Amino acid sequence: MTSMISNESVFGTAPDGSKVFRYVISNGGTTASILTWGATLQDFRLNSVDYSLVLGGERFEDYLEKYKYFGAIVGRVANRISCGSAELLGKILTLDKNEGGKTFLHGGHTGSGEQNWKLEFADDTSCKLSLRLNDGDAGFPGNLILTANYFVDDAGALNLKIEGTTDAITFCSPAHHSYWNLSNEPDVSKHVLWIDADNYLPIDADKIPLGAQKKVSGSRFDFRYGRILKQKNDEVLDHNFCLNTGKKFRRVCVLSAKDLQLQLETDAVGLQVYDGDHLDIRDSLTHSGKPYRQNAGLAIEPQNWPDAPNNSHFPSIILKPGEVFTQNSKWHVTKKEA
Repeated sequence: MTSMISNESVFGTAPDGSKVFRYVISNGGTTASILTWGATLQDFRLNSVDYSLVLGGERFEDYLEKYKYFGAIVGRVANRISCGSAELLGKILTLDKNEGGKTFLHGGHTGSGEQNWKLEFADDTSCKLSLRLNDGDAGFPGNLILTANYFVDDAGALNLKIEGTTDAITFCSPAHHSYWNLSNEPDVSKHVLWIDADNYLPIDADKIPLGAQKKVSGSRFDFRYGRILKQKNDEVLDHNFCLNTGKKFRRVCVLSAKDLQLQLETDAVGLQVYDGDHLDIRDSLTHSGKPYRQNAGLAIEPQNWPDAPNNSHFPSIILKPGEVFTQNSKWHVTKKEA
């Protein structure tokens, strides 16, 4: 870049000394702020609402630790891989164990959510970012090029297209990781959630899928008819929902609170839902001006299923040279009809 773009500002300085930029894009009554750091959705607002609908803050240094993953595109493989180990082409890959020294999580120690992406294009309604993940990063083979194209359409919906290409057979399964709060209240437990999924993946103590799908019917995980997010004695929600209708681009999730409704459409096969049970962020300049405590936001992450490399019956996340990984998602927040 040789000159400042009208919607560009410097947000901070990355650990490697590069500048972190923020791009503000808007259309149809919606404004979204995107950081080059992690290709992060830093802020999301409707013109008629005086608060951000995603968790985050105004200081870059907080994104290095306190807001880790908040709004970022995490990868090259999102979610968890058991024991930091995966088999590819008959070879066992040794991956970063960056979650309690036990499991691989969200790309490892310096995944795509913890690097400064490069701007490819920006205008008033869109921006496109790219990142190269090098052969050997976090233990994965292949140089992987990721691109993230954010744009706000005329209806005010935020669209995201993620693409990936590689020069060697590898795994590719990135995901967008925003925490949503439609009410601006300290706790989202009373938000109402609908998910188009008949099955989910039960997990073990390390949050690794046990392998077999289970019916949601009659359980805490049954959101097919709309349900309050968290009721008394409900277990922590940090699970993958096996979305119905395969890879078709369709409505998969609706989140409602007060007079707002968020509709998510995607062509991803899974949706990781995390209720923010372990959030505890203090002494930080948050969007709301209040600390982010337990259940302050809900992460709804379109993605492939976690620990796919260790479950051959899960949808594959292998990417080969000459192929293009694609994932399309759209978030549309509207006022509910009276």
